[in-house]
Amino acid sequence: MSEKSTVVVVRRVKKVHGGGHHGGSWKVAYADFVTAMMAFFMVMWLVGATTNKERAAISEYFKNPSPLVGKSFSPAPGPMGPGGASTSMIKLGGTMEVPRGDGEDPFGKKDAQNDNGQQSPLEKAAAQAEERAQDKQRLEELMQALEEAISKSQALEPFKDQLLLDISPEGLRIQIVDKQNRPMFDLGSSKLKPYTGDILHELAGFINRVPNRISLTGHTDLTAYARPGYSNWELSADRANAARRALVEGGMQEDKVTRVVGLSSSVLFDKQNPQNPINRRISIVVMTKAAEAMALNDSGMVLGAPVADVDTSALAPGVAAPANAAVSAAASAATPAPTASRVAALHSAPAAIPTHAPAASPSAGASSGHD
Repeated sequence: MSEKSTVVVVRRVKKVHGGGHHGGSWKVAYADFVTAMMAFFMVMWLVGATTNKERAAISEYFKNPSPLVGKSFSPAPGPMGPGGASTSMIKLGGTMEVPRGDGEDPFGKKDAQNDNGQQSPLEKAAAQAEERAQDKQRLEELMQALEEAISKSQALEPFKDQLLLDISPEGLRIQIVDKQNRPMFDLGSSKLKPYTGDILHELAGFINRVPNRISLTGHTDLTAYARPGYSNWELSADRANAARRALVEGGMQEDKVTRVVGLSSSVLFDKQNPQNPINRRISIVVMTKAAEAMALNDSGMVLGAPVADVDTSALAPGVAAPANAAVSAAASAATPAPTASRVAALHSAPAAIPTHAPAASPSAGASSGHD
């Protein structure tokens, strides 16, 4: 009997990958990702290792890397020659040096100033911004207190339509205006009416609440004054000085006065009606620190028209404004600046204007416009 032979068949199946061979390109993408993560964590470490001032300095450097006008832009010579690598590093965490290059780097000057106890430009700007914010807050609080006092005070409430308050670029402006049949001064005179003195005495206490200085400005209408040798310029200056004396009598510190100015009819409240009684007014400005510095500047810049005394014709002519009405100040360019010959009185101390203004009686030709 024959044996059957067994045939073994082996099938070899070749496996083929659908995507094919990728090579090492994934390594490049992975390396980019790792590099980006390293840079991210490096930035996070730098943020945590530096102070606010250092971060501000670094940020300012990248915004304006060459702030020196007229200086050479060639790189400072390093150990490897001009343009070579520098061994100095940005100061981080108090362990590295700020790059000084050839000694003209602005950050080197900044550090030198700090070492001498002086403020850097960034610190000065921050201090000025903080001072302006404090000024604004003080003046707004004072304005609010005055508005409340006017509405509640028995001495001020009857005259609330003659007291105008607003915030101007120069500070808080308090205007006391004339009203028909209720003027602030005697006819053609710098003598205060009794109720005008009461108003100023009340205001003196509020002005003392803030450290800011004040300026006083007198205004008249366009009616000419007929007394020889005594014009509206002298009259407006004498009235402003009379208001200063009344404030001091009411308890205001005398050294708070920065200037007393008479502007005659050069800055009318109601330009459409120059004879309107509202044009006859006294402006008291509680000045900002910047305005104080301008007024006390010896360069003579104070001879320009006071910013706070620009045209206020935003109010309807002949309509009395409520006490809390905010009068929009016009641009300073809208009001011509009075020259030195037009300014009747200007001083940085009360002695600059006579402390006893003449109570001038109008002559036969004097107009009743100065009531």
